[in-house]
Amino acid sequence: MSDLAAAYRWLDDQGAAFGSPGLEPRWTSSQKAAVSTAYSAASRIWFTVSHGILNEIYYPTIDRPQTRDMELIFTDGETFCHEEKRDFDYKLDYVHPNAPAIRVVAPDPTARYTVTKEFISEPHRPAVLMHVKITGDEQILARLKCYALLAPHLNGGGAGNSGRSVEVAGQRCLLAWKGNLSLAMGVSCGFTRSSCGYVGASDGYQDLATDMTMDWEFGQALEGNIAIMGEIDVTCSREFTVAIGLGDGHHAALACMMQTLATPYESHRERFIEQWMRVDSPKLIAASSTDDGRLANISHNVILTHEDKTYSGAFIASASIPWGASKGDSDLGGYHLVWTRDMVQSATALLACGDTETALRALVYLACTQRTDGSFAQNFWIDGVPYWSGIQLDEVAFPIILAWRLWKLDGLGNFDIFPLVERAAAFLVCYAPVTQQERWEETAGYSPSTLAAVISGLICAADIARARESDELASFFESYADWIEAHLDEWTTTTEGVLDPKIKCHYMRIRPPAPGEPFYNDQIAPGHIHIANRGSDEKQVFEAREIIDAGFLELVRYGIRRAEDPLIVDSLKVVDAVLKIETPFGPCWRRYNHDGYGQRKDGGPYEGWGQGRAWPLLTGERAHYELAAGRTVAPLISAFEKFSSSGGMLPEQIWDRADLPSEGMYFGKSAGSAQPLVWAHSEYIKLLRSATDGHIFDRISAVEERYAVPPAKRSFTSQIEIFQAARPVSSIPGGLTLRIVDKGRFRVVYTFDNWVTVQHLDSHSLGPIGYYADIPTEAGQIGKIIFTLCWPNYGQEPNQPDRWLGKNLEVSIMALTSTDKS
Repeated sequence: MSDLAAAYRWLDDQGAAFGSPGLEPRWTSSQKAAVSTAYSAASRIWFTVSHGILNEIYYPTIDRPQTRDMELIFTDGETFCHEEKRDFDYKLDYVHPNAPAIRVVAPDPTARYTVTKEFISEPHRPAVLMHVKITGDEQILARLKCYALLAPHLNGGGAGNSGRSVEVAGQRCLLAWKGNLSLAMGVSCGFTRSSCGYVGASDGYQDLATDMTMDWEFGQALEGNIAIMGEIDVTCSREFTVAIGLGDGHHAALACMMQTLATPYESHRERFIEQWMRVDSPKLIAASSTDDGRLANISHNVILTHEDKTYSGAFIASASIPWGASKGDSDLGGYHLVWTRDMVQSATALLACGDTETALRALVYLACTQRTDGSFAQNFWIDGVPYWSGIQLDEVAFPIILAWRLWKLDGLGNFDIFPLVERAAAFLVCYAPVTQQERWEETAGYSPSTLAAVISGLICAADIARARESDELASFFESYADWIEAHLDEWTTTTEGVLDPKIKCHYMRIRPPAPGEPFYNDQIAPGHIHIANRGSDEKQVFEAREIIDAGFLELVRYGIRRAEDPLIVDSLKVVDAVLKIETPFGPCWRRYNHDGYGQRKDGGPYEGWGQGRAWPLLTGERAHYELAAGRTVAPLISAFEKFSSSGGMLPEQIWDRADLPSEGMYFGKSAGSAQPLVWAHSEYIKLLRSATDGHIFDRISAVEERYAVPPAKRSFTSQIEIFQAARPVSSIPGGLTLRIVDKGRFRVVYTFDNWVTVQHLDSHSLGPIGYYADIPTEAGQIGKIIFTLCWPNYGQEPNQPDRWLGKNLEVSIMALTSTDKS
């Protein structure tokens, strides 16, 4: 604090606050009504609004929340004390349709006075502005007291924060800090009084709620969960601007805040809107909306708002912490992390709006976070540091698909996509078809949605490789994709369905790995899956055939299956019977049956268990299917729009039961999970583009041309069976080729006649993909292939001996069945 000693004066008149360290800190509601930032990259600050007040402020990157919330409290000192977030009904809208400058109009409970607020971020500095205008009954206004109350959660948490009152440049303001990060709050008319306190004990709300007057003026509250409060004299200033500046150190934060207040608010607002007007609005697709393009504009801005400005091209999943009011400092990530899946959805939605430049930034950013083995972390901080550690094959495939889309749109500039594509495809070859986690991030096995992405990614990689005149590599990728596609229905369906007595054959959510396969869970019976997020008194292990989701629709989306495929049609009947929810706004679907990730049945927050609710983005996915099937989608577009908040934020989940006003749960509106979910906004944007074009925007022509044709009209048949050490096969139809794939150079020694005749075959290199060797069989051949493997000069060290597998492996050669022929 020595940097302040000479230039600023501490206001310690009332000494230190009592009640250290305060209540255990919590975040706040994830039901955001709006998310905003300046369009300029120079303004490295973001903020959210919910319940009519300012919530988290993110700085200096979009994955670092620095506040819990900030609100105004009003009292006449005698008869009422009104807290904005609890006592006011509010209406939220935007100052301009193309810019996220937010306006909130809120009358007090008896409509005697009205508070109108506008929120923007400073167009060039890391500061948030709240411009306030108070109107109403003059008798009330003459006695009205106004207080700005802010809860800092600096450096990612509420514990260990410190705050003091300070006078700078002749004005009283408030300062908070933790470590090297500081926050300054001031008001254009200057605070008349101020106080710092510990939450739940000596904070300003406790003071005012007791007797409707401000009795405490504590000069400091150190090392705790604190709140800082300043009094604003509204009898003199019915219109004022509150500024919150952040910086590395006290001087930076205070100077930022004071410089922001030195410029009239109207000038900041004009510049803020001018910046956002540089963005092309999605006029191309708005005609397909049913709300005159309102949500299209908002969704476009939501996606752009979730890009970081230091790590350009990085898009987080949501500026929210699901069920934040029940989450403490230990919940570091929330949804303000990068998920490759969600990020590619964002980039593809921007492509649907004609924006190749931003999508290319996203792809280059992903290339810079790709691991040396070709994979991507399950999720990671903006700077690329991994958070969770699961392997999700769709998150490896999606960047390949994005690279292919940009290539086809001639949007790559000078960026060479081949290294990214080759390494990612190599990882898919190494691990597919079994993923450790599917797109719901919980379960291992053969997932229809994951395999749809894997097949598509490999075909895109083949297309790119062939354009580079790497024909052998392209053929390898194609044959690997063809092998997966040939087994797709075998691996991912049940013929003994129990969810609809009329339909025995349908896709499952996932088929778990069998004993001996990667990620097999030996704690449960084969063919069963464990469902996370369910209560300890609830059933947690189910047969795979008992669980369904609609992830198989990705097969239609990308062009692997036709919309009229009987298996798709029958599976949708089961989905609708089990997962469909008819809401007041239209249909919505749950992820899968027995899902536990969602608001509890009593409306309380998810706390490690709950009840999975309906997801609006799944309405978008269903609409894409209906479009592919040639049916109208306007009602589904309308439902999608109506699931959004007053500020146009689309939630991850909606409350899908009768209203529970006591818990703030309303049928068809946001539950307590993430809002906005950028993936949902991306799905909506792509749906509008698909409806405008009359065909699915996500459809991949190279995939559709290869697979979405009747089998009799296909130009190829899969003639291989893949053998990998991690996933051995036990049999192969006669006439197919056994392809052995391994990361290291190997030699296969094999026999068809129990070692009477011995044959040798050296593997063939495909660079980062690894090595492979093919053992062909003849049509009608039966018997066995017995083989072993040797890795010559293992490790490539001088004089190092060869390494042998140390055992023989057997693969039976079976007679070709009618199913194999088809």
